[in-house]
Amino acid sequence: MPGLEDLYREIILDHYKNPRNQGTLETPPAVMEQGYNPLCGDEVKIYLLVEDDMVKDIKIDGQGCSISRSSASLMSNAVKGKSLKDVYKAIRTFKKMMALDEDGHEDEETIEPINEYTVGELIALQGVVKFPVRIKCATLPWNTLSQALEDATNNS
Repeated sequence: MPGLEDLYREIILDHYKNPRNQGTLETPPAVMEQGYNPLCGDEVKIYLLVEDDMVKDIKIDGQGCSISRSSASLMSNAVKGKSLKDVYKAIRTFKKMMALDEDGHEDEETIEPINEYTVGELIALQGVVKFPVRIKCATLPWNTLSQALEDATNNS
């Protein structure tokens, strides 16, 4: 569907040019985790404030390609204000969409269908799976978020 691909391309470019939740948070009380992809030079910093088992605030910073930056922006929108349970579910769902399991291996089984109703605007990144080298760009912010969540929950 060429029209749908154009829409997805517009969403990716919009989040790349106008990233949501850009900036920093004071650490502490927030935690900061940095991710880096040495293959292409993408860098992302995730500032995460977790209170009462919820992501109260998230800010992103860094530099990289349009896929990495738009993925970080889309991710921050998807998790801000959500319960940790919903955030972990979003991470698992996104990795399934990227055809990866929790350990970064190809996932043979998808439990629920991935569509715009289960992932919202994140569906725009699904086309990345056609370009395996770019999957690391799309998942870098999500892997960094996972580490930031681990840090936040270990420090509470």
